Amino acid sequence: MAKSIDNKIGKKIPSNRLHRVGMFGSIVTRVATNMASEGAKQLLSGKRPSTKQLLLTPKNISSVTEQLAQLRGAAMKVGQLLSMDAGDALPKELTDILAKLRSGATPMPAKQLAAVLEKEWGQDWQQHFISFNFKPLAAASIGQVHFARHDDASELAIKVQYPGIRKSISSDVDNVATLLRITGLVPKEVDYKNILEEAKKQLHDEANYELEAEMAHAFYKYLQDDKRFIVPKIYKALTTPSILTMSFEQGESVETLQDLPQQQRDQLITDLFELLFKEVFEFQLVQTDPNFANYLYQRGSKKLVLLDFGATRHYNSNISQGYQKLLSGAMNKNKEDMGLAMAQIGFFSEDIFPDHKDAVINLVMTACEPLQCEGSYDFGNTDLAKRIHDAGMALSMEQGYWHTPPVDALFLHRKIGGLFLLAARLNAHVNVRALFIPYQCGNHS
Repeated sequence: MAKSIDNKIGKKIPSNRLHRVGMFGSIVTRVATNMASEGAKQLLSGKRPSTKQLLLTPKNISSVTEQLAQLRGAAMKVGQLLSMDAGDALPKELTDILAKLRSGATPMPAKQLAAVLEKEWGQDWQQHFISFNFKPLAAASIGQVHFARHDDASELAIKVQYPGIRKSISSDVDNVATLLRITGLVPKEVDYKNILEEAKKQLHDEANYELEAEMAHAFYKYLQDDKRFIVPKIYKALTTPSILTMSFEQGESVETLQDLPQQQRDQLITDLFELLFKEVFEFQLVQTDPNFANYLYQRGSKKLVLLDFGATRHYNSNISQGYQKLLSGAMNKNKEDMGLAMAQIGFFSEDIFPDHKDAVINLVMTACEPLQCEGSYDFGNTDLAKRIHDAGMALSMEQGYWHTPPVDALFLHRKIGGLFLLAARLNAHVNVRALFIPYQCGNHS
């Protein structure tokens, strides 16, 4: 999701593929030069620094971050998927770089923006608008958002894709991976191949704004009679593969709502859990990005605005029913049913050791604690996140076991984890069990 912009100066996005490849070469050269210089200094002062110490200097980290920020999409997506798979096994230096990338989006300059608008809408593109604000409201990994007033006076939010992103996705992802390997910032145990292929696929989908428009419209239709939610209306005539035009919706970021009455906070998170279950078990279409900025809250109407459908994924019946069985088993603390369901989803490799399999089932059992609670679960007063983290680290590190679940599962767990975090942030009390019971095996047709 896009990050808001204050007074950042636009910086031209490299749109030529060869230029982008050259940027990676310049990063490696700059890092190597910095290492040589720092090594010489430390040797002269009598120190014998390790390669990692030379590599992870503030100067090098700054160089890597600055260049990756300009390339945006690929760096962001590889980092996102690495953190989903490897989690806390990633070194602090890499997580710091990824955090800076998430918060450091810089808009493209007005001249480059105008060229994109003219290419997509034609030379007379301004005829569609009473006004178009060239200063973006927000900038994200593959595009930036602008406010405009349509010629019928309606307010619009227009997402404009950075030039060159779509054509350079595959090479950008490969180059980011090469850079991370060279810098040694990713544990050797992490399986790059599947992550890289998924990063390419997901980025190609997110870079197709016509596809995102379809996903947003699908949610608009699913929820049009549900008065709790607002989904922006898509303006199809002004949407292209590189421009997404939708109604502008106002609201407050949900993570800032700690001052709401307890009952309203509880209801807000209850509504989001109910929506998640609908997405998985009814729509079989899940918006998998858990970013808090994807939700806005309107205090007056008590409605939630749902934004950004670029990371929406279809879940087939096998996966959907597998999770129905898994959560039913977890709710009833039936490990045998859970194991069968997880095998159906694709959690286990054929050669998995029984103790590893039991450890994974126990980890999922722990994560489903809110589902097992009779009555409301107090998300603000629990150490559940720490227990999940500790169990996950024991699996990946202490036992020398690295498990990569199916990609669909990774994205869904990421969405659930984000909802748990938001519930904790708002100190919400939610009866998750009651929300799931209509979908329990045997109850849902």
